[in-house]
Amino acid sequence: MGFRTLDQAGDLSGKTALVRVDFNVPTHGGPSSLLVSDDTRLRAALPTIRLLKAKGAKVVLLSHFDRPKGKRVPEMSLRPVVQPLSKLLGEQVLFADDCVGPRAASAVEALAPGQVLLLENLRYHAGEEANDPAFAKALAALGDLYVNDAFSAAHRAHASTEGVARLLPAFAGESMREELSALHRALGSPERPVIGIVGGSKISTKLDLLKHLVTKLDKLAIGGGMANTFLYAQGHDVGASYCEKDLADTAREIIRLAGQNNCKLFLPLDIVVADKLGPGAAARVRELGAVDEEERILDAGPETVERLERAIANSKTLIWNGPLGVFETPPFDKGTVAVAKFAGALAKAGKLVAVAGGGDTVAALNVAGVAQDFTFVSTAGGAFLEWMEGKALPGVAALQVKD
Repeated sequence: MGFRTLDQAGDLSGKTALVRVDFNVPTHGGPSSLLVSDDTRLRAALPTIRLLKAKGAKVVLLSHFDRPKGKRVPEMSLRPVVQPLSKLLGEQVLFADDCVGPRAASAVEALAPGQVLLLENLRYHAGEEANDPAFAKALAALGDLYVNDAFSAAHRAHASTEGVARLLPAFAGESMREELSALHRALGSPERPVIGIVGGSKISTKLDLLKHLVTKLDKLAIGGGMANTFLYAQGHDVGASYCEKDLADTAREIIRLAGQNNCKLFLPLDIVVADKLGPGAAARVRELGAVDEEERILDAGPETVERLERAIANSKTLIWNGPLGVFETPPFDKGTVAVAKFAGALAKAGKLVAVAGGGDTVAALNVAGVAQDFTFVSTAGGAFLEWMEGKALPGVAALQVKD
């Protein structure tokens, strides 16, 4: 894979490991009583923390939280993370109310091997997002080695994701290693044929993604609101549907690119429409173009779903970003849920490598109840999307072994 992992770190007894995690977790409650409402990202960091503890290292955790923009904002402190993380680890996690300077240094100095310390919000300092060399140097001075376990922040060239990695021996944490391995298996060196599903509302936000994928995949299915723009570009009436009509030429260009690269493009064969979007709205299946002026396309039709399932069944690898319809509002979740369950069953049976990512996609797989059946589900959001676009991620590049 070309990046260093912790099994290559050697003897870590008594050494201080600076571990970049992503504890930018959802919270609820008032400024003085914030509580973590979803500990998924805390649990994702546990394997790396436990491995470092087992190796006798002192574990110092670095993270951002929210957007304090270089200022100390009390309600954006990482302190509320300490209690739930301590509970998950089964031991007390220590806390320092700064991430650089005397208070951070004395807290690190007092650590015993195997102890865990969480430093205060990196973004309290403007040098973090600016990737300021002096701030990176101040962070690096606290440790002997650097571990990046935050793929979700790897698309940012910040001091804690890129700067420190240039100053200390740098390694991928267990969560990062698992993510990079899964992504390499899905798009870097996949078992073919490879099919992609790209959904969501706007082509404009996924232009780079679509143009890159048609050069990498054997098949690409386009769903959601962006499919409406493709249908419009092909001369089909889309009624009152969301549609970026000014991007019709771009849609036609992507269709041409797919043809030039022998990537078979799957656009809807039939559609589900309604006069309004709302729970339990009267949904009707229509043929392409047979849309009344006031109707909106809100899901993929049954014929489209069946053809997509056949295409997946004849593939070895699936990579998925974005739903096929407005899955948050039943009955317009049917297309997405049906395809998700079909792909999940194949992956669970070992017949398909199925990798998915992006917030809406993860939510859709959870709605379908199949997230655990997929080979890998990334919660990384922007980093996952930029990786799919073929862009270099600074936080990953900094871990790569130099020739």
